[in-house]
Amino acid sequence: MTYSTKLKAALALILVGGATAAAPAGAQQEPAAPATPACTSTPFVSGTDGYHTFRIPATIVSPSGEVLAFAEGRVDSASDTGDIDIVLRRSDDGGCTWSDLEVVADLGADTIGNPTPVVDPESGDIVLLSTFNLGTSTEDRIKRGLDPARTAHVQRSSDGGRTWSEPEDIAATTRLPSWRWYATGPGHAIALTSGPDAGRLVAGANHSLAPADGSTDIGTEAQYLGGHSLISDDGGLTWRIGFVADDPTGRANANETTLAQLPDGRVYLNSRKGRNSAAVGNRLDTYSPDGAESLDRPYVSQGTLWQMPACAGSVLQTNGTGSDQALFFTGPSNPGARSALSIRRSDDGGLTFEPVLTLSGLPAAYSDLVQLDRDTIGVMYETGNFIPSETITFRRVPLRDLRS
Repeated sequence: MTYSTKLKAALALILVGGATAAAPAGAQQEPAAPATPACTSTPFVSGTDGYHTFRIPATIVSPSGEVLAFAEGRVDSASDTGDIDIVLRRSDDGGCTWSDLEVVADLGADTIGNPTPVVDPESGDIVLLSTFNLGTSTEDRIKRGLDPARTAHVQRSSDGGRTWSEPEDIAATTRLPSWRWYATGPGHAIALTSGPDAGRLVAGANHSLAPADGSTDIGTEAQYLGGHSLISDDGGLTWRIGFVADDPTGRANANETTLAQLPDGRVYLNSRKGRNSAAVGNRLDTYSPDGAESLDRPYVSQGTLWQMPACAGSVLQTNGTGSDQALFFTGPSNPGARSALSIRRSDDGGLTFEPVLTLSGLPAAYSDLVQLDRDTIGVMYETGNFIPSETITFRRVPLRDLRS
């Protein structure tokens, strides 16, 4: 039996809740207690384990059922520049308690970050995309073409995330020559579960373009930001570029991108808008009809997420039936600051979202979503009492609390 067959059987059991004896007509049934209670935990606390700051959360559930929490471990400061590693903690109780910190990737004084994990449904291996640049480089210098371009890397684990292959540079197939800045995710990638491309691995990514020869632009302008997808049809062994979305008008320039496969098979993509661009709001979205090979329309503003400040977000299509099958989005809900992380719900495939739960009024920034079981999702997010980068917190949220 392949891992894919085992996974489908396990998912079927989760979604139907297992076989139960029929109750007599009119009998009142007690609701089943969740396997693990609701809880809130802090897998990463800045200033511990030899790291100044932890940022950029990503989370998945391993084939054995462990929750894996990835983050950037920033050695010397909270800066996006410098000695940055990818770190991991594992939870065997649904995200309530966590293992000791493990280092997944450490390239010395250089930067390797933007962890973007996914489980390959055929092999059961965990595939991890990430992004590399010199530790001395800054985003500004890279966009100006003064420092080498950022590049994508990939790693693999065949034992549930306990050991990893070395980061492999895949720039030759995932980056165009005119691209300078580059980022995978952030947050989890997805494995398509239906349609002709079932089993395909897909990640959201973004890039910046070099200005045309003779231009007086320097490359940091908003119109040079763009989005693209990364696709693997061999279980993450090789990767290639799918769609590319650039907008020279500067109105709808995709940046950090999160994605989900809808029940009808389409891929929904939701992106942070490139800063200083002219469109109203800070979120963009679009759809792909063919497994992220192409888009059925350009990115446009997502008007029902207008309150979110410029910040990465996360989307998750939950499995289930009835009111527990929906597309969820997480992000800060204060338009003037990164704070008040909220969960928003869509019952129309991402056309509209409505707020259903605010996790707290505290500072909050990047987040990632994961489905833990039939009845529960997990939210991993940056938060703190005074600034968002004090901790990365994990919270279990029952789907019953997220109904419209």
